[in-house]
Amino acid sequence: DLPPGAKVVKSKWIYKKKTDMDGMVYIYKARLVAKGFTQTYGVDYEETFSPVADIRAIRILIAIAAYYDYEIWKMNVKTAFLNGFLDEEFYMEQPEGFVDPDHPRK
Repeated sequence: DLPPGAKVVKSKWIYKKKTDMDGMVYIYKARLVAKGFTQTYGVDYEETFSPVADIRAIRILIAIAAYYDYEIWKMNVKTAFLNGFLDEEFYMEQPEGFVDPDHPRK
């Protein structure tokens, strides 16, 4: 059971198909996400933070790479917010069809 004043955040399944160059599906992916947009800043959470590189550091690295004629590659880290630590209590609704036999109502 929820503590008094606790708010339950709903969840949603996101489905994605990975296709090859011919458009043929070669993998199906699914992930469960919390509908965090239903939370209110200052009420349900305080501050969010994800470490990112300082633009000055990036410019220095590019200058060094240009000076030494290094090849530069880029990448995108989609999991930037994946492994954060929570200071607040967070309650998320179980996805439809999921029942924990030890806690059927939680």
